[in-house]
Amino acid sequence: MEVDVTVLYGSQTGNAARIATDLTRRLRRMGLRPVLRCMSEMPSNRLAETRYLLSVVSTHGQGDPPDKAVRFYEVLHGENAPRLVGVRFAVLALGDIGYAQFCAAGRRLDQRLAELGAERLVPRADCDVDYTESAEAWMHGALDVLAREVGGGPRRRPSDYRPTATLPGMPAGYSRARPFSAELVDRFKLNGRGSGKATYHLEFSIEGAGLKYEPGDALGVYPENDPRLVEELLRAMRWDDDAPVPAGGAKHSLWDALLRYYEITRLTRPLLEQASRFGMPYLAELLHPERKAELDAYMDGRDLLDLVRDFSLWHVPPAEFVAILRRMPPRLYSIAGSYRANAGRVAVTMATVRYRTHGRDRCGVCSAYCTDRISVGECVPVFVNDNPNFRLPADPASDLVMIGPGTGVAPFRAFLQEREATGATGKSWLFFGDHRFRTDFLYQTDWHRWLQQGRLTRMDVAFSRDTEPKTYVQHRMMEHRRELLSWLNHGAYVYVCGNQKRMAPSVHSALETILAGSAGTAPCEACNRLKELMTQGRYQRDVY
Repeated sequence: MEVDVTVLYGSQTGNAARIATDLTRRLRRMGLRPVLRCMSEMPSNRLAETRYLLSVVSTHGQGDPPDKAVRFYEVLHGENAPRLVGVRFAVLALGDIGYAQFCAAGRRLDQRLAELGAERLVPRADCDVDYTESAEAWMHGALDVLAREVGGGPRRRPSDYRPTATLPGMPAGYSRARPFSAELVDRFKLNGRGSGKATYHLEFSIEGAGLKYEPGDALGVYPENDPRLVEELLRAMRWDDDAPVPAGGAKHSLWDALLRYYEITRLTRPLLEQASRFGMPYLAELLHPERKAELDAYMDGRDLLDLVRDFSLWHVPPAEFVAILRRMPPRLYSIAGSYRANAGRVAVTMATVRYRTHGRDRCGVCSAYCTDRISVGECVPVFVNDNPNFRLPADPASDLVMIGPGTGVAPFRAFLQEREATGATGKSWLFFGDHRFRTDFLYQTDWHRWLQQGRLTRMDVAFSRDTEPKTYVQHRMMEHRRELLSWLNHGAYVYVCGNQKRMAPSVHSALETILAGSAGTAPCEACNRLKELMTQGRYQRDVY
């Protein structure tokens, strides 16, 4: 059917792209001929020519749009943005409700399209990490309205638009919604004796699961909460461990529900808003907009046990209480090996998180579960989360610059294993950083072997606790800025993996400075060139 429908996506880790692809297939089953585009490929002058615009966009960083969508957002919010009168649109926003800027990129897009004269087809939907049900509801609503407006045949029920399998791009059979029970077959510590860190290499068997992955993909892991925290929470609330409550679409004991199905280690504003309805005036007062800073300070480093103790919530029945809890979200870890070199297994690099706040010792939910509480031979629910925005170049002769401090080095081990297995000829340069050379040089033997073979062309390291002042990867980049600029000018691809709050902005700033150092290049031109590298896929980031 000749109806102009564009499905537009902005994706950082691949989720928005998968949903957009699935939506496009459903539109085709309606008899339409939709056009699927990444935001980096959407000419601004075509927006006004689109009758229906269905957009799926994720938020990352501090409320930012995906890297490949930055240019699109700049044009859309610029003075020369096209008028969109006559365009019907709908926005699906992906995010993490634990962050202050939840779904900010989607909210900005929704607001701007309306400002430019477009009319909403259905209201925007804001999706948390566990987005499946919200995304399905949004798609059903949009497709139902579209079917009524387009006409041209009998209307289908919303269920007719459902996919017959998992989302495109996800492994058949096993997925985020149906994880595979993978056996932990190996685990060893990467740090040396005397290190203040606990970083582990873990390998899981996926033999017979039909799961495959590419370098740059992540392994999704569904953890369990610390049983000691569950026990303390049950005692504080004076609940019966065996009380039946809904969880995972069925009835479970309260103990099992809190252990496996619900997040209990993180406070969010939506959670506190719902808890305040249990008749807690002091909590309601804390939620006033003018007390935002105080609320943020309270939520920082506290968990559900703190909440129920601080606000005396023990009068709430367990079934009502778990109804306000967020589902346990999976944790994503960059895969640290190549499928071609490790068929039947998948490896990740995991740093155990331990800290003390507000008078209590605490730990990372998934890291402590995988490195402390399960044993080799036990099974863990996992799935492969493909990431098309963090991929090796199609041309094996292309050069790579890889920047990955700490556990951020994991995907680059996969990159080099893959290049070794495929015989890629391009040069490679790794920037790695951590605390101390003697105890924290992760995968040191692998890097040295690849250096000797010539598979890794060069490596520069920064061990911050060994120098005064502290030296980080961005400092090493600046020390070698002339060579780095030469690599960039000759077509090298740049990859960054690691912390989004500190490392990634510092590396980004260093790259802008290096590009600005080119003869006759103004700072604004360097900034634009870096954005262009993002759009071209020559600057890719996997930051968390």
